[in-house]
Amino acid sequence: MDGGSGLKIMYAKRLDKMGIDQTRLRPTRAHFHSIVPRKQAMPLGQIDLPITFGDLFNYRTETLTFEVVGFPKTFHAILGHPCYVKFMVVPNYTYLKLKIPGPGEVITISTSFQHAYECEVECCGHAAIIIAFGELAAIKRVVMKEAPNNKTSVESFEPIEGSKEVLIDPNSFEGKTVCIGTMLSSE
Repeated sequence: MDGGSGLKIMYAKRLDKMGIDQTRLRPTRAHFHSIVPRKQAMPLGQIDLPITFGDLFNYRTETLTFEVVGFPKTFHAILGHPCYVKFMVVPNYTYLKLKIPGPGEVITISTSFQHAYECEVECCGHAAIIIAFGELAAIKRVVMKEAPNNKTSVESFEPIEGSKEVLIDPNSFEGKTVCIGTMLSSE
């Protein structure tokens, strides 16, 4: 649960594992931010699902509308601030516990610090990959604009001044090199 977010997110792979057909998704045009830094995301659709907290004798069920995304899953779902309001949740972030009023007594949901840390590391890894992929695509577009004319023959290749040969793999004994310009900007 993420009390700082206004989103309720369900991962498409989680729906598949639950046996829920994605044809039940309602179309949506709303995109959202802050899931991946500097990127906007477009959900695959929306779905209403009943969510239950508690056990057989003391439980609470509410229906929530989720934005379904096709990201690599780290969590089962993300329940944001609107979920806190609907379930009247009292979070304690220090102890990683949620208190929810139930019909019999207070329902307590908790997790371990180790599990929370592992999820955070995995999320950061996914975000870094998505950002790197986007930056790589931007670099590719720039390189394609600056690419030499394709009609030039391979034999006419001449190394430019200000270039040096660098070993591709310094630990390899093959000695394969690549020619890199020494006048390149830091970008």
